[in-house]
Amino acid sequence: MQSKLSVAACLFCSILLSLPIVAATCDSLASLKLENTSITSAQIVTPGTFVPSGPAPNPAALALYKSLPAFCRVQGVIQPSSDSHIEFEVWLPASSWNGRYMGTGNGAYAGTIGYSSGPVASAIPGLAEALLGGYAGSATDTGHKARGDDAQWALGHPEKIVDYGYRGIHETAEKSKTIIRAFYADGPKHSYFNSCSTGGRQALMEAQRFPADYDGIVAGAPVYYFTHGAAGTISSVQATEVDPASYIPAAKLPAIESAALAACDALDGLKDGLIDDPRKCHFDPATLLCQGPESDRCLTSPQVAALKKLYSGARTSKGEQIYPGYFPGGETGANGWGSYITGSGPGKSMSYALATQWGYFLQNPAWDYRSFNPDRDVKIFDDALGQRFNAADPNLKAFRSRGGKLILFQGWSDAVIAPSGTVDYYENVAAKMGRKDAESFTRLYMVPGMDHCFFGPGPNSFREPMTAALEHWVEQGSSPDEIVATKYKTNGDPSSGVARTRPLCSYPQVARYQGSGSIDDTANFVCRMP
Repeated sequence: MQSKLSVAACLFCSILLSLPIVAATCDSLASLKLENTSITSAQIVTPGTFVPSGPAPNPAALALYKSLPAFCRVQGVIQPSSDSHIEFEVWLPASSWNGRYMGTGNGAYAGTIGYSSGPVASAIPGLAEALLGGYAGSATDTGHKARGDDAQWALGHPEKIVDYGYRGIHETAEKSKTIIRAFYADGPKHSYFNSCSTGGRQALMEAQRFPADYDGIVAGAPVYYFTHGAAGTISSVQATEVDPASYIPAAKLPAIESAALAACDALDGLKDGLIDDPRKCHFDPATLLCQGPESDRCLTSPQVAALKKLYSGARTSKGEQIYPGYFPGGETGANGWGSYITGSGPGKSMSYALATQWGYFLQNPAWDYRSFNPDRDVKIFDDALGQRFNAADPNLKAFRSRGGKLILFQGWSDAVIAPSGTVDYYENVAAKMGRKDAESFTRLYMVPGMDHCFFGPGPNSFREPMTAALEHWVEQGSSPDEIVATKYKTNGDPSSGVARTRPLCSYPQVARYQGSGSIDDTANFVCRMP
């Protein structure tokens, strides 16, 4: 009798296992049990009705939210430690899911969930952009609530520093894929991560530490060597802020840009308002030294010295490079020097705000950026925070072995993350793994005239073609060579009309004009070795 029952039970189990998993309703996800996780809300959002809590969104973001289709919005909290409180959201298309998952990242010191990247056609997606693309998307605050330029949350909270460093993004990826599987009765066929700046660092952390989380990754302007990048930011703020006479007001940026273009625009054989590769530009700020009364068209001696330090980067007293400097060109860009280097006045730039927060990471709120000494303090930064923050490991063997693909990009006019630093990381990967091996799964695109992550005088909108190129690479094995970037007449707004298109070339190739046709049409350019 027992034998017959056992056989019957086994047959019944086999039937159950062969039945398809039933998809969950949105509201039932609220009772989903996940390790160290509480689902605080799960509800359907009807088309065009999403509005984030907090300050009113800008008009571009509001218009984007009004265009959203219906989706299941899941909110939750992950607590891998007693000091952790990682808030996250997963947005699940109510229909027409493309079968893919996209993780999105953060900026600066994080502290908020990224609903939209802001500019309509910027290089980085938020939850809204992921949803409009048909993805199931996720985002997290990485374990704290704060403005992106505020690090007070780090004081006395070592576990929150770990969450911000790498754990929050990884935990969100794992939990999000489980939620997706429960809602659709099927997991994502492919998983992608796409972000810039701090999000670029998060992207590289995923490739290096958690290679199974994502199949394809876009890492824009990555703060990959976070502690040395901090040294670079602090050194630049010291150069322009410690001595009031060294401060360079925004009104002088057009003069700096014009002088840099006059010296270097034509180096690539084409005078087009862009410095194609500013590493070849040897613009001397001393040419702008005031010969008479000071005006917005010239620089004083302290300002010339400050600009030279910005170009030189962070160095030891012996001249050894700690972190590269910024490059001439693109100073007047909307997301460039005016926001990050000069601000609206002394002490009002984003770089100043970020530099003055490092005492909280070091557990020393009395720390003063003016006392920073590269000879002494870089090692302190590395020892205290390097293991948690730095994503500098060039060994991506595990990521490559499981078929992962990585695209890096950065603007040559970036005034936050030194552009040559991203080139250095790419070259480190090539040196570690062999160039041929590296090129089988990694691409780097340097963008002439682009500021930090987006905007600037050059073509700077390419999110959709870059995303499509990554998907084709991962899913069809077709490696990307060039990606078309667009400059709209109004930054980030496709409705304003196209001003210029250019190919972004796989580094070290560069775009070269073929000698005829409009210089504003990508068809008249070809990618070739410099």
